[in-house]
Amino acid sequence: MATASGSGEESPSDDVPTAGASGDAPTSGAAGDAASRGVAGDAPVEDVATGEIPADLNPHPADAIYADGPSTSEIDVSDVAAEGTDAAAGSAKGNAPAEADASAKTGGDASATAEAEPPDPEAAAEPDDVIREPGDVGSDTTDDDSGEARRVGPGGETRPIGSEGERPSPKAALVYNPIKVDADALRDTVTRLAAEAGWSEPLFYETTVDDLGDDVTRQALDEGVDAVLVAGGDGTVRAVSEAMSGSGVPLSIVPSGTGNLLARNLKLPLTEPDAMVRAVFDGDTTSIDVGWTELARPDGTSAEHAFVVMGGIGLDAAMIANTSPQLKKTVGWVAYVDGAARSLTSAKPFRVVYELPGHRLHSARVQSVLFANCGKLPAGLDLIPEASVADGALDIVIFQPKGLFGWLFVWRRVAWDNSFLRRFRAGRRVLSLRTRDNAVVYSRGAGIELAAHDAQPVQLDGDEFGEALSVKTRVEPSALLLVVPKGHTTEDL
Repeated sequence: MATASGSGEESPSDDVPTAGASGDAPTSGAAGDAASRGVAGDAPVEDVATGEIPADLNPHPADAIYADGPSTSEIDVSDVAAEGTDAAAGSAKGNAPAEADASAKTGGDASATAEAEPPDPEAAAEPDDVIREPGDVGSDTTDDDSGEARRVGPGGETRPIGSEGERPSPKAALVYNPIKVDADALRDTVTRLAAEAGWSEPLFYETTVDDLGDDVTRQALDEGVDAVLVAGGDGTVRAVSEAMSGSGVPLSIVPSGTGNLLARNLKLPLTEPDAMVRAVFDGDTTSIDVGWTELARPDGTSAEHAFVVMGGIGLDAAMIANTSPQLKKTVGWVAYVDGAARSLTSAKPFRVVYELPGHRLHSARVQSVLFANCGKLPAGLDLIPEASVADGALDIVIFQPKGLFGWLFVWRRVAWDNSFLRRFRAGRRVLSLRTRDNAVVYSRGAGIELAAHDAQPVQLDGDEFGEALSVKTRVEPSALLLVVPKGHTTEDL
């Protein structure tokens, strides 16, 4: 019999998801491979009932303040940040010989052309026997069929030019949820400030039930916009960020909706939408990480989506699913309290196997697993102390409380230890005398792979994403360029 940490109950070993067993959840990647090895005898590491936290996980700064926490010198995530760029660097190095060969071939062709005999002018003048000099042909500045003067780009394509031969004015696009904002007022503000800054008339795109914002954002990028503004809830920000990840085009978040979690974690002005619109034209930019999650569905299909705040599998997703949309519209994020109450009455721990890159496979009975880019929640709750949106890593939180008292430990850790005591010197001294409990386990890494025995609900940035048997997360460091007001502090993000 095997015992799971945080549950205090004995569980049969065949409750662990393994590949090849009848009725077990399919696993993929490193977790799947390790699970397959478990069948051969190298079983996943079972979390013990003594309350110990898996020793081989990356130490997290959230635990450093406790008596049994890691020392500051042991906390170093620079290697984690480097992992995300190794593949890209290796790919670039791998292409170098091919590029060198291409360069050599080009150089050889140019040399051969230079050594060839010059063309015969009289033969080139046929059939009208007129030899034209370069000055005989006027520049191509006449209007074409579209009524615009043309010029030739680097690839030989024709493109419009601005007045007096200057570059066309930059253009912004606004993607907004019409339910969350005053559309007319916001469009007028963006149009007015764009004109004052000398930009072209902006483009406007509304989200719909079928398009949360990612498709229209791609349309805006295809139009060659110089910046994108997004106004809506956390789901709209997530969808637009997914489309803009890696584009190099700056994104400005105009706070709207109920949560505004990314804006809160970036410490952006929440009650001054004009400030975030104006920042597009005279503000600064900063880069943040983007998380990606691949979901394996019970029907065998899979899908990958981005998140910028946090995602999760288990109770947190069930809580969101049980939150009344009408109540959320009326009282905002407080509606999640009602969703939590509905979910806790039927909450049951479920078995997962999970693995962080470079670490062993673990098995545990959990209520929820979070993978986060940000750590702060509304009402001043600090779910993950020391979380950063720009450290090239994801913060992992595993909730495995044991009964009612276990949930009290969870609440104490999040609402009391993290959100209150850590803010004061005296409180930190109290924490330094107390050992951690294993109701909440923190770690940090380039991602996490996990598989569940039964399909579990999944959420990304507060939106439902159905059920999944396994999730595989990864981080893309500095993939999203964000606009912030001029002089806005970004050092502690």
